[in-house]
Amino acid sequence: MFTKKPLVKLNIRRRILLGMLLSVLAVGLLGTFAYHSLAEIERKMGFVEVIDDLGNTILEIRRYEKNFMLYGRREDFEESRGYADKAGTILAGLEGSAAEFGLSQEHTRLKATLAEYRGLSEAMERTLGSGREADRQGDDALRDTGKTMVDLSQRLVAHERARMLTIVHSLKRQLLFSVAAFLALAGGFLYVLGRKTILAMRDIENATREIARGRFVRLAAPDTDDEARRVIVAFNHMTAELQKRQDQLVREKKLASIGVLTSGVAHQLNNPLNNISTSCQILMEEGPEADPAFAARLLRNIDGEVARARDIVKGLLEFSRAKDFERKPTRLAEVVERSVRLVSSQVPAGVEIVRDVPADLVAPMDAQRMQEVFINLFINALQAIREPGGRIAVSAAADAERGQAVITVSDTGAGIAPEDLAHIFDPFFTTKEVGKGTGLGLSIVFGIVEQHQGEIVVDSAPGRGASFILRLPLALPAVAETSDAGGEGPAGESA
Repeated sequence: MFTKKPLVKLNIRRRILLGMLLSVLAVGLLGTFAYHSLAEIERKMGFVEVIDDLGNTILEIRRYEKNFMLYGRREDFEESRGYADKAGTILAGLEGSAAEFGLSQEHTRLKATLAEYRGLSEAMERTLGSGREADRQGDDALRDTGKTMVDLSQRLVAHERARMLTIVHSLKRQLLFSVAAFLALAGGFLYVLGRKTILAMRDIENATREIARGRFVRLAAPDTDDEARRVIVAFNHMTAELQKRQDQLVREKKLASIGVLTSGVAHQLNNPLNNISTSCQILMEEGPEADPAFAARLLRNIDGEVARARDIVKGLLEFSRAKDFERKPTRLAEVVERSVRLVSSQVPAGVEIVRDVPADLVAPMDAQRMQEVFINLFINALQAIREPGGRIAVSAAADAERGQAVITVSDTGAGIAPEDLAHIFDPFFTTKEVGKGTGLGLSIVFGIVEQHQGEIVVDSAPGRGASFILRLPLALPAVAETSDAGGEGPAGESA
Protein backbone atom coordinates (compact mmCIF):
# COMPACT_ATOMS: atom_id res chain seq x y z
CA MET A 1 0.00 0.00 0.00
CA PHE A 2 1.49 3.31 -1.07
CA THR A 3 1.52 6.27 1.30
CA LYS A 4 0.85 9.70 -0.06
CA LYS A 5 3.80 12.00 0.33
CA PRO A 6 2.96 15.34 1.99
CA LEU A 7 3.11 18.39 -0.22
CA VAL A 8 6.09 20.64 0.29
CA LYS A 9 4.91 23.75 2.13
CA LEU A 10 6.62 26.93 1.06
CA ASN A 11 7.83 29.21 3.78
CA ILE A 12 8.25 32.94 3.28
CA ARG A 13 11.89 32.62 2.23
CA ARG A 14 11.04 29.99 -0.38
CA ARG A 15 8.10 32.04 -1.59
CA ILE A 16 10.31 35.09 -2.06
CA LEU A 17 12.97 33.04 -3.84
CA LEU A 18 10.32 31.42 -6.04
CA GLY A 19 8.82 34.82 -6.82
CA MET A 20 12.24 36.23 -7.72
CA LEU A 21 13.01 33.18 -9.87
CA LEU A 22 9.70 33.46 -11.72
CA SER A 23 10.27 37.19 -12.18
CA VAL A 24 13.75 36.60 -13.60
CA LEU A 25 12.39 33.91 -15.93
CA ALA A 26 9.56 36.17 -17.06
CA VAL A 27 11.92 39.08 -17.71
CA GLY A 28 14.35 36.74 -19.48
CA LEU A 29 11.64 35.33 -21.74
CA LEU A 30 10.32 38.80 -22.45
CA GLY A 31 13.82 40.03 -23.25
CA THR A 32 14.51 37.03 -25.48
CA PHE A 33 11.32 37.51 -27.50
CA ALA A 34 11.90 41.25 -27.74
CA TYR A 35 15.53 40.79 -28.82
CA HIS A 36 14.54 38.23 -31.45
CA SER A 37 11.84 40.53 -32.84
CA LEU A 38 14.12 43.56 -32.84
CA ALA A 39 16.91 41.60 -34.54
CA GLU A 40 14.49 40.48 -37.25
CA ILE A 41 13.30 44.06 -37.71
CA GLU A 42 16.90 45.19 -37.99
CA ARG A 43 17.63 42.62 -40.72
CA LYS A 44 14.48 43.55 -42.60
CA MET A 45 15.31 47.23 -42.36
CA GLY A 46 18.66 46.52 -43.98
CA PHE A 47 16.93 44.47 -46.67
CA VAL A 48 14.35 47.23 -47.28
CA GLU A 49 17.11 49.82 -47.50
CA VAL A 50 18.85 47.80 -50.22
CA ILE A 51 15.54 47.33 -52.05
CA ASP A 52 14.98 51.10 -51.81
CA ASP A 53 18.38 51.58 -53.45
CA LEU A 54 17.36 49.08 -56.11
CA GLY A 55 14.11 50.99 -56.70
CA ASN A 56 15.96 54.30 -56.98
CA THR A 57 18.44 52.71 -59.37
CA ILE A 58 15.60 51.41 -61.58
CA LEU A 59 14.06 54.89 -61.59
CA GLU A 60 17.38 56.31 -62.76
CA ILE A 61 17.44 53.69 -65.53
CA ARG A 62 13.99 54.83 -66.67
CA ARG A 63 14.96 58.51 -66.52
CA TYR A 64 18.01 58.08 -68.78
CA GLU A 65 16.01 55.73 -70.99
CA LYS A 66 13.48 58.50 -71.65
CA ASN A 67 16.25 61.02 -72.37
CA PHE A 68 17.88 58.61 -74.81
CA MET A 69 14.59 57.95 -76.56
CA LEU A 70 13.81 61.65 -76.81
CA TYR A 71 17.18 63.05 -77.80
CA GLY A 72 19.11 59.99 -78.98
CA ARG A 73 22.25 61.02 -77.09
CA ARG A 74 24.84 58.35 -76.57
CA GLU A 75 25.76 59.47 -73.03
CA ASP A 76 22.16 58.94 -71.85
CA PHE A 77 22.26 55.38 -73.11
CA GLU A 78 25.58 54.80 -71.32
CA GLU A 79 24.15 56.17 -68.07
CA SER A 80 21.10 53.96 -68.41
CA ARG A 81 23.26 50.89 -69.06
CA GLY A 82 25.50 51.81 -66.08
CA TYR A 83 22.50 51.95 -63.76
CA ALA A 84 21.25 48.68 -65.23
CA ASP A 85 24.59 47.05 -64.34
CA LYS A 86 24.32 48.52 -60.85
CA ALA A 87 20.80 47.11 -60.50
CA GLY A 88 22.10 43.70 -61.57
CA THR A 89 24.83 43.87 -58.95
CA ILE A 90 22.27 44.76 -56.25
CA LEU A 91 20.04 41.90 -57.32
CA ALA A 92 22.96 39.50 -57.15
CA GLY A 93 23.72 40.69 -53.60
CA LEU A 94 20.09 40.24 -52.58
CA GLU A 95 19.87 36.62 -53.67
CA GLY A 96 20.64 35.17 -50.20
CA SER A 97 18.44 37.65 -48.33
CA ALA A 98 15.57 37.10 -50.74
CA ALA A 99 15.72 33.38 -50.08
CA GLU A 100 15.86 34.02 -46.29
CA PHE A 101 12.80 36.26 -46.36
CA GLY A 102 10.82 34.07 -48.77
CA LEU A 103 11.11 36.37 -51.79
CA SER A 104 12.97 34.05 -54.17
CA GLN A 105 10.22 34.11 -56.80
CA GLU A 106 9.93 37.90 -56.76
CA HIS A 107 13.74 38.17 -56.90
CA THR A 108 13.98 35.78 -59.84
CA ARG A 109 11.21 37.57 -61.70
CA LEU A 110 12.80 40.98 -61.17
CA LYS A 111 16.18 39.63 -62.25
CA ALA A 112 14.64 38.18 -65.46
CA THR A 113 12.79 41.40 -66.14
CA LEU A 114 16.02 43.40 -65.76
CA ALA A 115 17.79 41.06 -68.17
CA GLU A 116 14.92 41.44 -70.63
CA TYR A 117 15.05 45.22 -70.29
CA ARG A 118 18.80 45.28 -70.95
CA GLY A 119 18.30 43.19 -74.06
CA LEU A 120 15.56 45.47 -75.42
CA SER A 121 17.63 48.54 -74.57
CA GLU A 122 20.68 47.22 -76.47
CA ALA A 123 18.49 46.32 -79.45
CA MET A 124 17.05 49.81 -79.57
CA GLU A 125 20.56 51.28 -79.33
CA ARG A 126 21.74 49.18 -82.28
CA THR A 127 18.78 50.28 -84.34
CA LEU A 128 19.35 53.94 -83.66
CA GLY A 129 23.11 53.59 -84.15
CA SER A 130 22.72 52.09 -87.66
CA GLY A 131 20.67 55.09 -88.75
CA ARG A 132 17.48 53.14 -89.12
CA GLU A 133 14.21 54.54 -87.89
CA ALA A 134 13.21 53.41 -84.43
CA ASP A 135 10.82 50.53 -84.08
CA ARG A 136 7.71 51.78 -82.33
CA GLN A 137 6.83 48.33 -81.02
CA GLY A 138 10.34 47.97 -79.56
CA ASP A 139 9.96 51.29 -77.78
CA ASP A 140 6.66 50.23 -76.28
CA ALA A 141 8.14 46.90 -75.14
CA LEU A 142 11.07 48.70 -73.51
CA ARG A 143 8.76 51.08 -71.70
CA ASP A 144 6.50 48.27 -70.53
CA THR A 145 9.45 46.25 -69.26
CA GLY A 146 10.83 49.28 -67.41
CA LYS A 147 7.45 49.89 -65.85
CA THR A 148 7.30 46.23 -64.77
CA MET A 149 10.70 46.56 -63.09
CA VAL A 150 9.52 49.62 -61.16
CA ASP A 151 6.33 47.85 -60.10
CA LEU A 152 8.25 44.77 -58.96
CA SER A 153 10.75 46.78 -56.92
CA GLN A 154 7.98 48.80 -55.28
CA ARG A 155 6.10 45.61 -54.57
CA LEU A 156 9.16 44.18 -52.82
CA VAL A 157 9.47 47.29 -50.67
CA ALA A 158 5.75 47.30 -49.81
CA HIS A 159 5.87 43.58 -49.00
CA GLU A 160 8.80 43.94 -46.59
CA ARG A 161 7.35 47.03 -44.96
CA ALA A 162 4.12 45.15 -44.34
CA ARG A 163 6.14 42.30 -42.83
CA MET A 164 7.95 44.80 -40.57
CA LEU A 165 4.65 46.29 -39.42
CA THR A 166 3.41 42.77 -38.67
CA ILE A 167 6.49 42.11 -36.54
CA VAL A 168 6.07 45.44 -34.72
CA HIS A 169 2.41 44.67 -33.97
CA SER A 170 3.40 41.20 -32.79
CA LEU A 171 6.08 42.70 -30.56
CA LYS A 172 3.56 45.13 -29.09
CA ARG A 173 1.17 42.27 -28.34
CA GLN A 174 4.00 40.30 -26.74
CA LEU A 175 4.93 43.29 -24.59
CA LEU A 176 1.33 43.88 -23.52
CA PHE A 177 0.83 40.19 -22.80
CA SER A 178 4.13 40.03 -20.92
CA VAL A 179 3.28 43.09 -18.83
CA ALA A 180 -0.17 41.65 -18.04
CA ALA A 181 1.35 38.27 -17.17
CA PHE A 182 4.01 39.94 -15.04
CA LEU A 183 1.42 42.02 -13.19
CA ALA A 184 -0.73 38.93 -12.66
CA LEU A 185 2.30 37.04 -11.38
CA ALA A 186 3.23 39.92 -9.08
CA GLY A 187 -0.37 40.21 -7.86
CA GLY A 188 -0.55 36.49 -7.17
CA PHE A 189 2.78 36.59 -5.41
CA LEU A 190 1.69 39.52 -3.25
CA TYR A 191 -1.61 37.79 -2.50
CA VAL A 192 0.06 34.53 -1.48
CA LEU A 193 2.77 36.32 0.49
CA GLY A 194 0.55 39.03 1.93
CA ARG A 195 -2.52 37.00 2.81
CA LYS A 196 -0.66 34.80 5.28
CA THR A 197 2.22 37.06 6.19
CA ILE A 198 1.13 40.68 6.16
CA LEU A 199 -2.19 39.78 7.79
CA ALA A 200 -0.32 37.75 10.41
CA MET A 201 1.94 40.75 11.09
CA ARG A 202 -1.14 42.95 11.38
CA ASP A 203 -2.65 40.55 13.93
CA ILE A 204 0.60 40.65 15.90
CA GLU A 205 0.61 44.44 15.73
CA ASN A 206 -2.97 44.60 17.07
CA ALA A 207 -2.19 42.04 19.77
CA THR A 208 0.87 44.07 20.78
CA ARG A 209 -1.36 47.10 21.28
CA GLU A 210 -3.63 44.99 23.47
CA ILE A 211 -0.64 43.86 25.53
CA ALA A 212 0.37 47.50 25.96
CA ARG A 213 -3.10 48.06 27.45
CA GLY A 214 -2.64 45.13 29.82
CA ARG A 215 -4.76 42.60 27.92
CA PHE A 216 -2.99 39.46 26.79
CA VAL A 217 -4.29 38.01 23.52
CA ARG A 218 -3.38 34.60 22.18
CA LEU A 219 -3.25 34.45 18.38
CA ALA A 220 -4.35 31.47 16.30
CA ALA A 221 -1.30 30.09 14.47
CA PRO A 222 -1.87 29.50 10.72
CA ASP A 223 -1.69 25.96 9.38
CA THR A 224 1.56 26.59 7.55
CA ASP A 225 5.21 25.74 8.03
CA ASP A 226 6.66 29.17 7.53
CA GLU A 227 8.14 32.08 9.39
CA ALA A 228 4.72 33.62 10.06
CA ARG A 229 3.65 30.56 12.05
CA ARG A 230 6.93 30.49 13.96
CA VAL A 231 6.65 34.20 14.76
CA ILE A 232 3.09 33.76 16.03
CA VAL A 233 4.06 30.70 18.08
CA ALA A 234 6.97 32.67 19.58
CA PHE A 235 4.62 35.63 20.16
CA ASN A 236 2.11 33.40 21.97
CA HIS A 237 4.93 31.97 24.09
CA MET A 238 6.05 35.51 24.92
CA THR A 239 2.46 36.49 25.78
CA ALA A 240 2.11 33.49 28.08
CA GLU A 241 5.40 34.32 29.80
CA LEU A 242 4.42 37.99 30.18
CA GLN A 243 1.07 37.00 31.64
CA LYS A 244 2.78 34.57 33.98
CA ARG A 245 5.26 37.24 35.12
CA GLN A 246 2.48 39.78 35.55
CA ASP A 247 0.43 37.30 37.56
CA GLN A 248 3.44 36.73 39.79
CA LEU A 249 3.95 40.46 40.19
CA VAL A 250 0.25 40.94 40.83
CA ARG A 251 0.28 38.26 43.54
CA GLU A 252 3.28 39.89 45.15
CA LYS A 253 1.52 43.26 45.13
CA LYS A 254 -1.55 41.62 46.57
CA LEU A 255 0.49 40.14 49.38
CA ALA A 256 1.99 43.58 49.99
CA SER A 257 -1.50 45.07 50.14
CA ILE A 258 -2.61 42.30 52.50
CA GLY A 259 0.38 43.18 54.69
CA VAL A 260 -0.70 46.81 54.79
CA LEU A 261 -4.29 45.82 55.59
CA THR A 262 -3.20 43.27 58.19
CA SER A 263 -1.43 45.92 60.25
CA GLY A 264 -4.75 47.76 60.47
CA VAL A 265 -6.70 44.56 61.15
CA ALA A 266 -4.42 43.86 64.10
CA HIS A 267 -5.54 47.15 65.65
CA GLN A 268 -9.16 46.35 64.84
CA LEU A 269 -8.85 42.99 66.59
CA ASN A 270 -7.42 44.56 69.76
CA ASN A 271 -10.76 46.02 70.87
CA PRO A 272 -12.85 42.81 70.64
CA LEU A 273 -10.01 40.77 72.16
CA ASN A 274 -9.71 43.22 75.09
CA ASN A 275 -13.47 43.08 75.63
CA ILE A 276 -13.40 39.26 75.55
CA SER A 277 -10.46 39.18 77.95
CA THR A 278 -12.15 41.60 80.38
CA SER A 279 -15.42 39.64 80.35
CA CYS A 280 -13.60 36.34 80.91
CA GLN A 281 -11.66 37.78 83.88
CA ILE A 282 -14.85 39.03 85.51
CA LEU A 283 -16.49 35.64 85.11
CA MET A 284 -13.44 33.90 86.51
CA GLU A 285 -13.38 36.21 89.54
CA GLU A 286 -17.10 35.83 90.24
CA GLY A 287 -16.98 32.08 89.82
CA PRO A 288 -20.04 30.06 90.90
CA GLU A 289 -21.33 32.99 92.94
CA ALA A 290 -21.87 35.15 89.85
CA ASP A 291 -25.34 36.52 89.17
CA PRO A 292 -26.87 34.39 86.35
CA ALA A 293 -28.30 37.39 84.53
CA PHE A 294 -25.00 39.29 84.77
CA ALA A 295 -23.06 36.18 83.66
CA ALA A 296 -25.42 35.71 80.70
CA ARG A 297 -24.89 39.35 79.66
CA LEU A 298 -21.14 38.87 79.80
CA LEU A 299 -21.36 35.68 77.74
CA ARG A 300 -23.49 37.45 75.11
CA ASN A 301 -20.88 40.22 75.03
CA ILE A 302 -18.14 37.64 74.54
CA ASP A 303 -20.13 35.99 71.73
CA GLY A 304 -20.69 39.36 70.00
CA GLU A 305 -17.03 40.30 70.22
CA VAL A 306 -16.04 36.87 68.86
CA ALA A 307 -18.43 37.38 65.92
CA ARG A 308 -16.96 40.85 65.37
CA ALA A 309 -13.41 39.48 65.32
CA ARG A 310 -14.53 36.63 63.07
CA ASP A 311 -16.00 39.09 60.56
CA ILE A 312 -12.78 41.09 60.51
CA VAL A 313 -10.66 37.99 59.89
CA LYS A 314 -13.20 36.58 57.42
CA GLY A 315 -13.08 39.76 55.36
CA LEU A 316 -9.29 39.60 55.17
CA LEU A 317 -9.34 35.90 54.29
CA GLU A 318 -11.93 36.40 51.56
CA PHE A 319 -9.87 39.20 50.11
CA SER A 320 -6.66 37.14 50.08
CA ARG A 321 -8.17 33.88 48.85
CA ALA A 322 -7.52 32.99 45.18
CA LYS A 323 -10.46 31.60 43.27
CA ASP A 324 -11.75 31.32 39.71
CA PHE A 325 -13.67 34.18 38.17
CA GLU A 326 -17.40 33.66 38.73
CA ARG A 327 -20.20 36.16 38.36
CA LYS A 328 -23.39 35.80 40.30
CA PRO A 329 -26.08 38.24 41.52
CA THR A 330 -24.59 40.17 44.43
CA ARG A 331 -25.75 43.12 46.50
CA LEU A 332 -23.44 45.98 45.67
CA ALA A 333 -23.88 47.59 49.10
CA GLU A 334 -22.41 44.49 50.81
CA VAL A 335 -19.30 44.54 48.61
CA VAL A 336 -18.76 48.24 49.27
CA GLU A 337 -19.26 47.76 53.02
CA ARG A 338 -16.72 44.92 53.23
CA SER A 339 -14.23 47.01 51.26
CA VAL A 340 -14.70 50.00 53.57
CA ARG A 341 -14.28 47.76 56.61
CA LEU A 342 -10.93 46.44 55.29
CA VAL A 343 -9.48 49.89 54.61
CA SER A 344 -11.00 51.58 57.67
CA SER A 345 -7.81 51.10 59.64
CA GLN A 346 -5.92 53.07 56.95
CA VAL A 347 -8.27 56.06 57.09
CA PRO A 348 -6.51 58.93 58.88
CA ALA A 349 -8.25 61.12 61.39
CA GLY A 350 -10.46 63.76 59.82
CA VAL A 351 -11.15 61.75 56.64
CA GLU A 352 -14.52 60.09 56.21
CA ILE A 353 -15.88 57.55 53.75
CA VAL A 354 -19.50 58.28 52.85
CA ARG A 355 -21.64 55.53 51.29
CA ASP A 356 -24.81 56.09 49.30
CA VAL A 357 -25.50 52.69 47.75
CA PRO A 358 -29.09 51.36 47.57
CA ALA A 359 -29.44 48.17 49.58
CA ASP A 360 -31.56 46.55 46.84
CA LEU A 361 -29.14 47.26 43.97
CA VAL A 362 -28.07 43.81 42.69
CA ALA A 363 -25.73 43.14 39.79
CA PRO A 364 -23.95 40.01 38.48
CA MET A 365 -20.35 40.25 39.65
CA ASP A 366 -17.43 38.41 41.17
CA ALA A 367 -17.64 39.83 44.68
CA GLN A 368 -13.98 39.24 45.54
CA ARG A 369 -12.67 40.98 42.43
CA MET A 370 -15.07 43.90 42.74
CA GLN A 371 -13.89 44.21 46.33
CA GLU A 372 -10.37 44.53 44.93
CA VAL A 373 -11.61 47.32 42.66
CA PHE A 374 -13.06 49.33 45.54
CA ILE A 375 -10.05 48.75 47.81
CA ASN A 376 -7.71 49.97 45.06
CA LEU A 377 -9.86 53.06 44.48
CA PHE A 378 -10.14 53.77 48.22
CA ILE A 379 -6.40 53.43 48.83
CA ASN A 380 -5.75 55.60 45.78
CA ALA A 381 -8.12 58.25 47.12
CA LEU A 382 -6.61 58.11 50.62
CA GLN A 383 -3.14 58.63 49.16
CA ALA A 384 -4.42 61.59 47.12
CA ILE A 385 -5.91 63.34 50.19
CA ARG A 386 -2.95 65.17 51.69
CA GLU A 387 -4.76 67.47 54.12
CA PRO A 388 -7.09 66.64 57.03
CA GLY A 389 -10.80 67.05 56.58
CA GLY A 390 -10.94 65.07 53.34
CA ARG A 391 -13.86 63.04 52.09
CA ILE A 392 -14.36 59.92 49.97
CA ALA A 393 -17.86 59.38 48.57
CA VAL A 394 -19.25 56.17 47.11
CA SER A 395 -22.61 56.39 45.36
CA ALA A 396 -24.51 54.06 43.04
CA ALA A 397 -27.71 54.08 41.03
CA ALA A 398 -29.42 51.93 38.40
CA ASP A 399 -29.56 53.18 34.80
CA ALA A 400 -32.61 51.24 33.61
CA GLU A 401 -32.44 52.65 30.10
CA ARG A 402 -28.95 51.26 29.47
CA GLY A 403 -29.33 48.30 31.82
CA GLN A 404 -26.31 49.29 33.90
CA ALA A 405 -25.36 50.02 37.47
CA VAL A 406 -23.56 53.38 37.66
CA ILE A 407 -21.06 53.61 40.53
CA THR A 408 -19.10 56.75 41.37
CA VAL A 409 -16.08 56.88 43.70
CA SER A 410 -14.94 60.46 44.24
CA ASP A 411 -12.48 62.13 46.57
CA THR A 412 -11.36 65.61 47.57
CA GLY A 413 -7.68 64.89 46.87
CA ALA A 414 -5.10 66.68 44.78
CA GLY A 415 -6.55 65.52 41.45
CA ILE A 416 -4.82 64.29 38.30
CA ALA A 417 -2.85 66.39 35.84
CA PRO A 418 -4.39 66.60 32.32
CA GLU A 419 -1.31 65.09 30.66
CA ASP A 420 -1.60 62.03 32.94
CA LEU A 421 -5.29 61.31 32.34
CA ALA A 422 -4.65 59.50 29.03
CA HIS A 423 -2.20 57.09 30.72
CA ILE A 424 -3.86 56.62 34.10
CA PHE A 425 -4.97 53.04 33.32
CA ASP A 426 -1.73 52.00 31.57
CA PRO A 427 0.21 49.22 33.31
CA PHE A 428 3.18 50.43 35.37
CA PHE A 429 2.30 54.09 34.87
CA THR A 430 2.67 55.95 38.15
CA THR A 431 3.15 59.49 39.37
CA LYS A 432 4.37 58.41 42.79
CA GLU A 433 7.93 58.55 43.98
CA VAL A 434 10.26 55.66 43.21
CA GLY A 435 9.57 52.76 45.58
CA LYS A 436 6.07 53.98 46.54
CA GLY A 437 4.08 52.68 43.61
CA THR A 438 4.28 50.26 40.71
CA GLY A 439 1.44 51.65 38.61
CA LEU A 440 -0.52 48.38 38.68
CA GLY A 441 -3.52 49.35 40.82
CA LEU A 442 -5.63 51.24 38.29
CA SER A 443 -4.52 48.90 35.50
CA ILE A 444 -5.90 46.00 37.54
CA VAL A 445 -9.10 47.96 38.22
CA PHE A 446 -9.48 48.55 34.47
CA GLY A 447 -8.93 44.85 33.71
CA ILE A 448 -11.45 43.66 36.31
CA VAL A 449 -14.11 46.10 35.12
CA GLU A 450 -13.59 45.00 31.51
CA GLN A 451 -13.76 41.38 32.67
CA HIS A 452 -17.26 42.21 33.92
CA GLN A 453 -18.12 43.67 30.46
CA GLY A 454 -18.23 47.08 32.08
CA GLU A 455 -16.42 50.35 31.56
CA ILE A 456 -14.62 52.87 33.75
CA VAL A 457 -13.76 56.51 33.12
CA VAL A 458 -12.13 59.20 35.23
CA ASP A 459 -12.98 62.87 35.61
CA SER A 460 -10.37 64.95 37.35
CA ALA A 461 -8.43 68.16 37.39
CA PRO A 462 -5.61 69.41 39.64
CA GLY A 463 -6.99 70.82 42.91
CA ARG A 464 -10.55 69.46 42.65
CA GLY A 465 -10.14 65.77 43.32
CA ALA A 466 -10.97 62.81 41.10
CA SER A 467 -14.13 60.88 40.27
CA PHE A 468 -14.01 57.34 38.94
CA ILE A 469 -17.27 56.32 37.24
CA LEU A 470 -17.91 52.60 36.78
CA ARG A 471 -20.67 51.09 34.68
CA LEU A 472 -21.53 47.43 35.21
CA PRO A 473 -24.28 45.45 33.42
CA LEU A 474 -27.33 44.67 35.54
CA ALA A 475 -27.82 41.30 33.84
CA LEU A 476 -25.58 38.57 32.44
CA PRO A 477 -25.26 38.51 28.63
CA ALA A 478 -27.43 36.01 26.78
CA VAL A 479 -24.43 34.31 25.15
CA ALA A 480 -22.27 32.13 27.34
CA GLU A 481 -19.15 33.93 28.46
CA THR A 482 -15.90 32.72 27.04
CA SER A 483 -13.52 35.49 27.97
CA ASP A 484 -14.15 35.44 31.75
CA ALA A 485 -11.58 32.79 32.36
CA GLY A 486 -10.07 32.71 35.81
CA GLY A 487 -7.05 34.71 36.66
CA GLU A 488 -6.71 36.64 39.79
CA GLY A 489 -6.22 40.32 40.11
CA PRO A 490 -4.89 41.76 43.27
CA ALA A 491 -5.43 44.87 45.18
CA GLY A 492 -2.26 46.61 44.29
CA GLU A 493 -1.04 50.09 44.38
CA SER A 494 -2.53 52.50 41.92
CA ALA A 495 -0.93 54.78 39.48
